[in-house]
Amino acid sequence: MKKQTNNSNLLKRCPWPTADDPLYIAYHDKEWGVPVRDDKKLYEFLVLEVFQAGLSWRTVLHKRQNFKKSFAEFDPRKVATFTRRDVNRLLNDAGIIRNKLKIEAAINNAKKFLEVQKEFESFSNYQWQFTEGKPIVHKIKILEDYPLKIKEAEIMTVDMKKRGFKFLGSTVLYAHMQAVGMVNDHTTDCFRYKQLI
Repeated sequence: MKKQTNNSNLLKRCPWPTADDPLYIAYHDKEWGVPVRDDKKLYEFLVLEVFQAGLSWRTVLHKRQNFKKSFAEFDPRKVATFTRRDVNRLLNDAGIIRNKLKIEAAINNAKKFLEVQKEFESFSNYQWQFTEGKPIVHKIKILEDYPLKIKEAEIMTVDMKKRGFKFLGSTVLYAHMQAVGMVNDHTTDCFRYKQLI
């Protein structure tokens, strides 16, 4: 009987997803770098990026479903109504990263998110203006080629800080832009690089 090979194992990928983590590989193969225009999904990634600050994305990814449950399915309208009681509930939730400042930032950011939605008709309209509505395509070959930040993220950071968003510096927002496909940072030899162009 001929042994079946798993084609996904033969694919050339970016150097960062570890081969022993199927969840991480699935995230790389199906989500990372795919342009997101849906506001609820954009808010989800903003929440996850806040909690990822100073930690590994892998840690957050493995708690993603818990975050979804704890943060009202990432509905910014619901999260914007969270009270001190909700903050205390989240601080006692072992399924998420229990950091009071980050919890409060996610709630604050939901309120600011709604203000931006109202002004621009969608958060997507607001966010994508920083890349003129299309993904930036970098030509990254190796891990060391990844910049720590980019000017578009720095400009967006300044604007979002003026609007009252918290815990979203230029490094965090650059990671956000990569995640939601505002930047295609797959390495040039990764199978997803050309697929997303």
